[in-house]
Amino acid sequence: MSNEERKEAKGKRAEFQKAKPAVEGKTTVINVARTTKVVKGGKRMGFRALVVVGNGQGKVGVAIGKANQVQAAIAKAETHARKHMITFPIVGDTIPHEVIGKFGAASVWMKPAAPGTGVIAGSGARLLFEAAGIKDVLAKSLGSTNPCNLVYATMEAFKQLKSKETVNVLRGKAEKVEVAAEVKTEEKAA
Repeated sequence: MSNEERKEAKGKRAEFQKAKPAVEGKTTVINVARTTKVVKGGKRMGFRALVVVGNGQGKVGVAIGKANQVQAAIAKAETHARKHMITFPIVGDTIPHEVIGKFGAASVWMKPAAPGTGVIAGSGARLLFEAAGIKDVLAKSLGSTNPCNLVYATMEAFKQLKSKETVNVLRGKAEKVEVAAEVKTEEKAA
């Protein structure tokens, strides 16, 4: 059967095979687990892959992929992670403020660190920080040690991060700061 005679795939599989997004950033596999499904004829083996994708500039995504082969599970997870990336603010090489992220029974506490401190965090959170481009941070896992929940808790913490400018706008202080700066420049000019 030649390539011209083959029928095109329909539905989700067609999208999965065709959709090859432009490679943005690096992909890291955090965890691969073998799963077993007990059926009438015996056991069926499968794989679950937890993958993080980041561009190193405050944009990161995480996803889980499941398949019968490891490479297929990783490919599925990578595609899903690229589609669901989030962006958060970075101040220098650290996060803007202290935050606690919760997901399921897992909690992750994160705090900005001085330059040169490095990434002090557990395995799953560390890989997420490196993918996001954060070089100085203190993090502590509180509660569950499930790698999937820890990584998702870290993502929830990233979603809570706000820059100083954003907070000022939310409080209605952005205009006052700009007006005060203009008054000071006029006084110096006079």
